[in-house]
Amino acid sequence: MARLNKIYAGPVTEVTPQVQERICAAAILPGTALVESGANFAQAGANSGEKLYIAQDNYLALKGTDDAWPAGDTIIGMEALDEQFFNVRVPTGVNVARGAKLTTNATGRFVLATTGQNVAVVAEEAFNNTSGSDQLVRVRIARRNTAVA
Repeated sequence: MARLNKIYAGPVTEVTPQVQERICAAAILPGTALVESGANFAQAGANSGEKLYIAQDNYLALKGTDDAWPAGDTIIGMEALDEQFFNVRVPTGVNVARGAKLTTNATGRFVLATTGQNVAVVAEEAFNNTSGSDQLVRVRIARRNTAVA
């Protein structure tokens, strides 16, 4: 069970993020990274340097953050601005410190970025994921075209 119940985390004074709705051939978990694939979405791959969207929870079907969007469904991908917060999916075994730079892994989840990798998001909270399952961690989008030095 996820620690948080929403993917878009605010701030409340900010309007909700702009979204794109596109079909995705694979089942997608909310809080993972998506990329454009022609007219559709695809799960972001490892160290993606493409424009990322964050898969929103399927509130239209009254689903939670741990309920995957079905394969072949129209998915809502949120376009992130750097002043907005999102709860993104971090795999088990990842120890995130506040301010940690994260990139994507092969399944669109967020992991610690290492030297030379693209930085997708920056952690806004510390969380040591020893839960045995993916957990949602609060982040802010990193500036475009940044890499860990």
